[in-house]
Amino acid sequence: MAKQKKQDFSKLVKTLNPKQKAYVNLKLRNPTRGDYLLCVFNLVPFKGANILQAASEVAAESSTGTNFRVKTETAFSREMNALVYDLDLRRNLVWIAYPWRLFDRGGNVQNILTYIVGNVLGMKEVIALKLLDVWFPPAMLEQYDGPSYTLDDMRKYLDVYGRPILGTIVKPKMGLTSAEYAEVCYDFWTGGGDFVKNDEPQADQDFCPYKKMVKHVKFAMDKAVKETGRKKVHSFNVSSPDFDTMIERCELIVDAGFEQGSYAFLIDGITAGWMAVQTLRRRYPEVFIHFHRAAHGAFTRVENPMGFSVLVLSKFARLAGASGIHTGTAGVGKMAGTPGEDIVAAHEILRFKSKGHFFEQSWSKIPSRDKDSMRLVQEDLAHHLILDDDEWRGVKKCSPIVSGGLNPTLLKLFIDLMGGVDFITTMGAGCHAHPRGTKQGAAALVQSCEAYTQGIDIQEYAKTHKELKLAIDFFESKQSNVAKLNKKVVKKKTVKKKK
Repeated sequence: MAKQKKQDFSKLVKTLNPKQKAYVNLKLRNPTRGDYLLCVFNLVPFKGANILQAASEVAAESSTGTNFRVKTETAFSREMNALVYDLDLRRNLVWIAYPWRLFDRGGNVQNILTYIVGNVLGMKEVIALKLLDVWFPPAMLEQYDGPSYTLDDMRKYLDVYGRPILGTIVKPKMGLTSAEYAEVCYDFWTGGGDFVKNDEPQADQDFCPYKKMVKHVKFAMDKAVKETGRKKVHSFNVSSPDFDTMIERCELIVDAGFEQGSYAFLIDGITAGWMAVQTLRRRYPEVFIHFHRAAHGAFTRVENPMGFSVLVLSKFARLAGASGIHTGTAGVGKMAGTPGEDIVAAHEILRFKSKGHFFEQSWSKIPSRDKDSMRLVQEDLAHHLILDDDEWRGVKKCSPIVSGGLNPTLLKLFIDLMGGVDFITTMGAGCHAHPRGTKQGAAALVQSCEAYTQGIDIQEYAKTHKELKLAIDFFESKQSNVAKLNKKVVKKKTVKKKK
């Protein structure tokens, strides 16, 4: 088999022109030694080119080259060439190594993405080019921010352990006045919920002025905290038309009198841009930076031949310093997604070391064989708090945020798929569509979570918890045939996983 592979590769190499050969090294020794950022692409070449020819053109365009070899290159510039170092001809997979010295040394995530999934997605030589997985070497991780305020910090503030953070998205997502919006927040919080977020289009609309919305939410939070004796969190969308307005909105929230820890900054990371994400991380290291991934489907949908995977997006969000990013509901909710995509991505950003689609990523900044690094891996797997007083040793966790069609009847199903409770769930209609309204919807969510943590079947628990009973009756009757089918498929996968 290995002999046949060498023969196939040898034939392909002979088809390369001199320029293309400069971007290929199928004998690259130890690509994980630390000099390179590694990528795996699904690549289908345009008719008239073979996969290695197309891959070499991708490597050239995404590093130092162009469509022709130029006279201005130097011996040093050639050291910065990206290199195609492996192929899987059966699955149309291409491995490319990028010298990470190519990238802006200021820890600039948008700069990396401009290289590896920038112009290359528009090249004539390819009819499919999807970045499936990426690997960051330890020395490169040192140059990037990573999260500062994490899920662990939010748990400490809320005094919530052993279960997910229970949140909601205010619905309808648009059309409520500032006072009406705050009333929904109050109802959810007094129903027992922890976390409320603006939806991704929330801004400074005339019917809901931003300044008033912030003011009313502060009043509603204060009242809910006083009545429940529990702290609460609100995530404000600070995505804006320009840098100054984004910072003005952040400062408005900071100056509104909220307790530190009770607010998060939500940024529409793809549409607002990676610069906005990293600006928030650097300016507000003591605030939870909430990455909403609106528009991600244009790149991540499995059926889309161009772009990048959910895993890649999520890993870059962690690298950039997002405290949390939406990772999908793995087919349980209304959005497209599978456990193979969404759960893998969630684990990758949550754990200190995890296996992706092709690479095992360690988020350690010190050598992975160092005894302290190995200890951190074990403590993380045992769900102990890590990187608390030794954060120089690695990149902190980024929380999965799970939303899109979930309701209290589906919570346990998703937890079982996830294999743990370290995530924030934000149910919209799953709470607000409850027959008795938002407050009872929040109570039903809390009761569903109580049933899980106590190991009691949800139907049994509902016999003595009326809000949950109403939720089950309502949502089970309203589920579409597609949702019911998805639920059966996911349950089967969960059972197989347990076995």
